[in-house]
Amino acid sequence: MQKEVVILKTKQFVFQELNEEASGHDWWHIVRVAKMAKTIALKEGADLFICEMAALLHDIADEKLNESEEAGLQKVEKWLEPFQLEAAVKVQIMTIIATISFKGGEELPVESLEAKVVQDADRLDAIGAIGIARTFAFAGANKQLIYDPQIELKTTITKEAYRKRNSTAIHHFYEKLLKLKDLMNTDYAKKVAAERHQRMESFLEDFFNEWEGK
Repeated sequence: MQKEVVILKTKQFVFQELNEEASGHDWWHIVRVAKMAKTIALKEGADLFICEMAALLHDIADEKLNESEEAGLQKVEKWLEPFQLEAAVKVQIMTIIATISFKGGEELPVESLEAKVVQDADRLDAIGAIGIARTFAFAGANKQLIYDPQIELKTTITKEAYRKRNSTAIHHFYEKLLKLKDLMNTDYAKKVAAERHQRMESFLEDFFNEWEGK
């Protein structure tokens, strides 16, 4: 089957799965990540097909949207099976999806260029103006407060604590988002991340000024 057809069918599948997802992991998040992955892939000389496919499918396997991470990965593998992709291509797509997510900062560095590209694209969509908006969408979907000053702001957190944390939207910036600038892999992503990081810093400064009635 031609790669263009595989990508088109995959887009249709992901749209059906995530179009009504209200946690910030929706279809338009996927569109943005796929676009950014293609942009970075072209600059870095990565395989466009692998990058786009992994970007399109990465949240289908997200453990936050499935019974478990294993169940999510099985769903992706089942989707890919009929396309009869080359074994190495399928393995690389699955490996990217299984390894790029943020786990409190404890995750191992990704190895392939394509994994670095997709990880950067996904993380860039978590910061900046859109990242701020997605943070509050996620908090609302999970019935979390905007902020509770009685909960300690932690900059270091384990994977287990990150998944089970008592958190708020503002805490999420310190638990994850403010760390992402220094975790980018590619030169292009590092440049974009620096700009988006500054937007979050400015937002948080304004937020705490208003919180204190200034």
